[in-house]
Amino acid sequence: MTAHPLGVGIVGMGGIGRMHAKALGELAGRARLVASSGGRAEDLMGGPVERLDPAEVIAHPDVDVVAICTPSGTHAALALAALKAGRHVVVEKPLALDVDDALRVARAARERGLTVSMISQRRLETEHVALKKAIDDGALGELRLATTHVHWHRDDDYYRAAPWRSTAEQGGGSLMNQGVHSVDLLRWLCGPVESVTAQSGTLAHTIAAEDTTVATLRFASGALGVVTTTTATPPGFPATISVFGSRGSVELGQGEVRRWDVPGVAEPGTGSIPSGAAEPLRIGHAGHLAQWTRIIDALQTSSPVPVGVDDALETVRLLCAIELAAATGVVVRPAELGQLDRRRRR
Repeated sequence: MTAHPLGVGIVGMGGIGRMHAKALGELAGRARLVASSGGRAEDLMGGPVERLDPAEVIAHPDVDVVAICTPSGTHAALALAALKAGRHVVVEKPLALDVDDALRVARAARERGLTVSMISQRRLETEHVALKKAIDDGALGELRLATTHVHWHRDDDYYRAAPWRSTAEQGGGSLMNQGVHSVDLLRWLCGPVESVTAQSGTLAHTIAAEDTTVATLRFASGALGVVTTTTATPPGFPATISVFGSRGSVELGQGEVRRWDVPGVAEPGTGSIPSGAAEPLRIGHAGHLAQWTRIIDALQTSSPVPVGVDDALETVRLLCAIELAAATGVVVRPAELGQLDRRRRR
């Protein structure tokens, strides 16, 4: 693509959509918000933005990239529609709620030569970048144990405000909605997951989705892992990630290095991203700005976008494996999920 400003359309102008709009507003000259659905984007942009329904946003002739910021259960269908219309896609987490739907999105992107980037802005935070490099460089030695804990709180008003948050079918629940970024980080840091066991329950809210999930992981490397997610622990605590190796260990909170015991590697600085432990939108838009900057760089230089569709697919596999393990009580292997994937391997 050329270096002209990319035309962006946002589908879903709720709280997260507004964060995308704020990020794009700081990228004037490189990107331009052309159209949006579901809100008044012009209030944020300081200029006219067409307000259209989702199909019209996707079909708008000046839109190069569609940003999907709607409830999670709509992500895959909207991504497919945008790809069919010849648009690149930026999609909020998760890419899809079902492995087969994620595979359909990945296949459509490949067939049309288009890109899909899932928003995983926490990968770009200073401390996570430093930890990833330390692991990849072998500074922690052989990985042995990795954990992430998302012990947040959401009150009943949170669920009443958006009913989709209460149902697993639409992507509600502490794992798929609140825990997704931490699960994505753990997989990105520590590599593929070979098998999963899990349990879940609805302990504090009158909702159809779980509000607490506990899972154990066996990574392909042989390391073991633990994931806990909940919205039932008031007042809510910052999410943590810990990695233990044969030579060192690290524990990170959101925007905080709690322990950095890595021989020969200096402790990194941290960003200023606040925690969404009790208020979802406290995280601000800095992470979205960082990822949008890289997305625009990639599209203008025909290079890979950050957190591309195949990467996003593997996070969906792991999330779905945890959900299935909790529902059935059996050991689940993420690589075996997805009918489309099995047909392709035959």
